[in-house]
Amino acid sequence: MGFKIVVCIKQISDPEYFSQITLDPVTGGIQRDKVPAILNPLDENAIEEGLRIKEKFSGKLTVVTMGPPQAREVLDWALAMGADEAVLLSDRAFAGADTLATAYTLSEYMRKTGIPDIIICGNMSEDGATGQVAPQLAEFLNIPHVTCVSEADFIDESTMVAKQNIEYGGYLKVKVKLPALIAVVKDINEVRDITAEGLMSADEKDFFTLGAADIGANEDLTGYNGSPTKVVGTFKQEISRQKEILSGTPQEMAKEAIKKLQEANIL
Repeated sequence: MGFKIVVCIKQISDPEYFSQITLDPVTGGIQRDKVPAILNPLDENAIEEGLRIKEKFSGKLTVVTMGPPQAREVLDWALAMGADEAVLLSDRAFAGADTLATAYTLSEYMRKTGIPDIIICGNMSEDGATGQVAPQLAEFLNIPHVTCVSEADFIDESTMVAKQNIEYGGYLKVKVKLPALIAVVKDINEVRDITAEGLMSADEKDFFTLGAADIGANEDLTGYNGSPTKVVGTFKQEISRQKEILSGTPQEMAKEAIKKLQEANIL
């Protein structure tokens, strides 16, 4: 038995630098070139889970991302971790995509190359944090999906059982027939370290860059054109606060604070 596994990953702005992100004064979009870019953290867990499935059952693991040419960096990282091949979906027609247009583009690639047995995504990205791409991708492909997955096992070569985290610390055990998609959370595994051998072998693996024409995507459904949600305006929130320092005993300061709150019609 061997699975065809595809892991969808994303390059994001490093969350540690979110406070330094600025907006383009003309387009209103994030100026991503102003901060370092990294692989979305949960996508590392998705790659790791794909590698574990491949090592247990054999098969082929492909990593795919949609983005500008510099997004190749995260694909190279995935290849160094142990993925077999990488695909960069890069085209001006893909620019400005919301989650729906992104999911559509990914689905067209998978239709073109054959729907995988298992698709693995991080449960959400740390920049948008919508958690929408994975379910939308599964819906485009008309396959079952499970989100918030913290454990994945197999009954046989065509059936997966996923442990889905739910509210208040509970979980569900969900049985799905392959092909299927799972969106994983951090608790699903411990991500391996990259070895020197992995880094050296990454350059020898297949890497493909594909555009809209290569995957047969309808450009009316990709990028900005295909996005039902659009940014129509942005602003930087300015917060102005008035402060006053009270003095006296705790009782005196408490009485004075209550008085001022009452005068401001807050109490």
